[in-house]
Order: sequence, then structure tokens, then C-alpha cells
Amino acid sequence: MLAVSNVGFTLRAGETLALVGESGCGKSLTALALMRLLPAAIELVQGELHDQGVELFRLPESAMRAYRGQEMAMIFQEPATSLNPVLTIGEQIGEALARRGLTGKAAKEEAKTLLAQVGIADPARRLEEYPFQFSGGMKQRVMIAIALAGKPRFLIADEPTTALDVTVQSQIIDLLVALQREHGMALLLITHDLGVVARMAHRVGVMYAGEIIESATREQFFRAPRHPYSQALFAALPEAAHRGKRLAALAGQVPPLETMPTGCRFAERCAFVRHECRTKAPPAMPLAASAADPDGESFVRCHFPPPPPVRQQPPLPAILAPHKEMGGQTDATSAVPLLHVENLKVHFPIRKGLLQRVQGHVHAVDGVRLQLWPGRTLALVGESGCGKTTVGKALIRLIPATAGTLLWQGKPLFVQNRAQAPAALKALRQNVQMVFQDPFASLNPRMTVGDILQEGMLALGIAPSANAGRKVAATLLREVGLDPGALERYPHEFSGGQRQRIAIARALAVSPQVMLCDEPTSALDVSVQAQILNLLKEMQERLDLAYLFITHNFAVVEYLAHEVAVMYLGRIVEQGPVERVLAAPLHPYTEALLSAVPRIEGGIPPVRLEGETPSPANPPPGCHFHPRCPKATPICRERYPETTTQAEQEVACHLYRTGPV
Repeated sequence: MLAVSNVGFTLRAGETLALVGESGCGKSLTALALMRLLPAAIELVQGELHDQGVELFRLPESAMRAYRGQEMAMIFQEPATSLNPVLTIGEQIGEALARRGLTGKAAKEEAKTLLAQVGIADPARRLEEYPFQFSGGMKQRVMIAIALAGKPRFLIADEPTTALDVTVQSQIIDLLVALQREHGMALLLITHDLGVVARMAHRVGVMYAGEIIESATREQFFRAPRHPYSQALFAALPEAAHRGKRLAALAGQVPPLETMPTGCRFAERCAFVRHECRTKAPPAMPLAASAADPDGESFVRCHFPPPPPVRQQPPLPAILAPHKEMGGQTDATSAVPLLHVENLKVHFPIRKGLLQRVQGHVHAVDGVRLQLWPGRTLALVGESGCGKTTVGKALIRLIPATAGTLLWQGKPLFVQNRAQAPAALKALRQNVQMVFQDPFASLNPRMTVGDILQEGMLALGIAPSANAGRKVAATLLREVGLDPGALERYPHEFSGGQRQRIAIARALAVSPQVMLCDEPTSALDVSVQAQILNLLKEMQERLDLAYLFITHNFAVVEYLAHEVAVMYLGRIVEQGPVERVLAAPLHPYTEALLSAVPRIEGGIPPVRLEGETPSPANPPPGCHFHPRCPKATPICRERYPETTTQAEQEVACHLYRTGPV
């Protein structure tokens, strides 16, 4: 069985080729083949790789090792499994620096510089820490630093910005582009973020089922995509213009290797399919050469390529205009919120010395106020490490809160970290469920899907028996778009999107009224993301669920959320209706976040934030954002601003103070 076939391209110095497509299309496998890092069960049976006259596929492994790290390098997709858990970050970066002959003090200084370049605060301390002490986004930054340590001529970046927030993503993109210009580096970019493709790529290759089915310049691809699959990817984007509507999610899945069609591999999912498509594999039809593609390298692999759709690319103000409301018509002025959080604080002790005495605290969450209403979605956004996930875990008591008040439908569940009744925690766990960022890590690999879905029901006494729980589990699988036959299968037998559906079904199994969704679509490609967003929207409209949606994807916020809260270093700096906050942000930090979002249609130039994100263990005095704020005044350095209301927006900024200085 051929997992990848008919793949070929030319990549020149200083050029970026972006490979896009769904999970399972062969993008990462292509990259591993180029690095000669294929798993033992997979064999390279045909192909050539030429680098300045050297055929790399014929080199002995000892000679190939000289290429890896210096001539060629790769940023891997899953940093949690790529970093060595028993070596410090400094030791792992040092291994790459040793290929350049740097050791000792020189290597340590270069490692600190690399960590600073990828946006990690306090690099000297971080070099002595281990991977488990870093968040998912920070692990990704470390992987990027390791890949850049050897200053390679050819860099493969496999989803390098997927787990990063928009400001760090913008920094990484700028860093890669700057290094590319400085060293003439060739870049193979694997991503599902078309905004990143629009900002970085010179050429675009669309992969499906192991083949490149369309190759075009960036201008050709975004102006007039020709393959039906490429057009479907654009239709699945959660743009603001689609708010209130179902996204055009692709039905079905990428065909497995054992049942690969003999004709066009996309035929079973194509809206333009004809009889010939099912019986004959389409050739690569060259597209007419143009000024954008003078060498005539562009092609489409389709028997009957449909005309390109008319793509509207409105300017930024039109995208962020107020939208028609969708679902969840609860009047927030007259109803009691399902969940009200007041002055939530989560401080982690810093222990040092032989006796592990407390030397300080990490202020992960430092006085957060939130309200969740039936049938509505509150999006919580901000940079990695600002405390978003900690807020979610503290709400369901997966980690203890240092202080704060939690009211459920107006009644206190706990005040100042003390539960009001022994049954309070059980009631909270049933009514408030969480969908975690990594579905594979949150599902027990030793339990079948049926057991996973029944576990919560049996523990909380919702299902009277295992048989009753099994029937409910089968119904839940149908509701999230999976076959009930999956009850007997294990998590590793499913794709990433399917595992996320199982995680959503597990959360729904105990009939919650609130769901905390922690980056549920961050690792998913565009088409699967559309399926999950449609599912969440349908569930909310049918069950009147309240969502706390933790994300760094502003396109998802524009499409799904009713309100948005912006966090910085443990505090909410701005909050309000999504159409007002995104159209006219008040806080300088919100402005910087929105300007950093890579958009297909372009946008305003990014606001460059000076310095690095401060450590929550030692936050700056006054407004925590003032060291990076382009609008800071002397009072910003002296005291933290009070929260004021401007129209419907709440903002914590001295620029909007109403009282005396």
C-alpha cells in the first residue's frame, strides 16, 4: 500500500512552500521521508531528493546525520512527545548547538538568545527546567528554538504555530521570515491555518490521500482555487460572515490506505463527481502560465475542475461589523446566570531549598470575574500562560482555588475556597463538564469508548445500571456523529477529530448545563474543525448549554461566541459583547492581539509589543501590561487600574479612568 505517491516539488533558497490538507493526507509523512526519519514499518520504495547535486536518499546514514541539524532541520508537530522528559531544556538545545561547535558558556548564551527569540520569558531560569514544567505552547517554542539552533539551509516546519497564541505566532512567523531572508533558508511549511499560509507562503501545495492534487502560487490559490477539495477548505473556514449559519463541513473522511479508490481519491466526497471520476485517476493538468507563475509549475489533479468561486475579501471593518444573533436568545439583563465567579484567585507556591520552604507564589489567576448564561458562549482569550486553562480547572475544582466565590444559579457552591455543603462538589461536577485540549491525553487508552462514556454516569448515579448506561452511550455517539459500533473500540483507533467528538460525548453524558471547552479545535484541520463547531453550536441550541470557550483562534471567537473576555497575566483586562470588543477594542493589549491575527484577506499591520510576557511569579508593579504597552503613562507604573464600563465593554485601563488621578 502506498501512503504517499505522485509527490514532487522544487524548493529554492529563500522560498516557502506550504502543504495544506486534512489530517491523514500524508503531509507529515512526506516531511519525515525527506528527513529520512520514517518509522520502521514504513519503507521508502521510490523517489529522489536532490540538494545542490547530492542525492540524499542514497547517502549512508552516517553521512545523512551530518545533514540533519545543520543543512536540514525539522520542527515536529507534537512537542510533548519530541522533547526528552529526562533532560533539561538547556541540555536539549545544547545538543543542537554542539553540531555548530558551541559548548560551555558560549552554548548557554546562545541558548538563552534562542529562547528569548521565540518569546520565552526568563530564559536563564527556563534552561534549567524540564519539559513537564512548560505549557503546550511553550514546548512548541522550545522545539522551534532547537530547530533553529543549527541555522539550517532547509527547514521543515510541521504545524509550527498550531499550539501558539496569536502574538507569539506572529513573532514566530516574523522570526522565520527574518531568518529566511538572512540565510536564504528554504522552508517547507505544513499547516492547516490558511491565514498563516497567506502571510508566509510563496507557493501552496494541497494534499489529499497521499497526493498533491493542486499546486499554485499564493496569489493563484487565494484568488481562484481550482480543485473541489481546495474550494471546500475555504468554505469550511469559521469566518465572521458565516456567523449564525452552519459551516460547510466536508462529509466523510480521507479514505484509508486499504480501501484507496482506483479513480479520483476525492470522488466519494466531491460535489462535482461524475462517472469517469470513479474509474480513472485524474492526471495533473497544468494551469495556464501567468505573471504570478512564470515557470508554469502550477497544476490541478482533476478531470473536470469547476470554475473558481467568487471569493469576497472585504476590508477589516466589514468583517468585524455587528452580527445577527444566533441561538441562545436568553436575556442576560433579566435572567440569573448559571455560573457566577467573583474574585477567583489561584496562587501556586514556589518552594526552594532542602526543606522546600515557600519563597513566593505564582499568581496564575489573580481576581477574575466571569458570568456564564444559558444558551450563550463566553470566549476566554489571551496568550499562553495568562491563566485561561487554570481558570477552567479551578471552576470544576480540578485544582484548588486560593480565594474567590462561585455561585450556581445564584446559590453559593463555595466561598473563599470552602464548600458550602458536602454534596456541593458532586453537584458542580455534574452540572459543569470540561472538554480538554488534547483528547488523546484525556481519554483512558485502556478503556473502550463505551466504558469511557459510562464512567461518569455510573459514578454520579445517573445511570441505574450498566445496560442503561450503554444505551445512553450509544445514543450519545449518534448525537456527535459517530457509529454506535465504536463503543467496543479504543481511543487509539480513532482520528483526532473523532477523539474530540468522543470527549464531547463524555462531557454530555452526565447532562451538564455548562461546558468548559479548552482549545477543543486547536489541533484540528479546517474541515474537522468545522464539524466540531457545527456540533457544539447544534448542542447549544438544542440543550441551551452555556459554554466557556478557551481559545486563541479569533476566527472561532467571531463565529461562535456571544461575549469575549481578554486575559493578561492572570486578570481580565477587557470584556464585553463579541461584536463590540472585536470591532472597537479599548485595551491596548486587545488591539495588539487582534492585529496579530493572520488573515486571508490581509489586515492592519501588527502592533509590535515591546519586551516579553512577564513571569506570573514576579508581575510588574502597577498595570501588569505597562512594560509592553505603547500607550503607557506614569500612573500605569504606580497602581493597577480599576475596571470601568464604556458602553457595554468593561476595561481595566488607566486610559479610561473616571476618578481623580
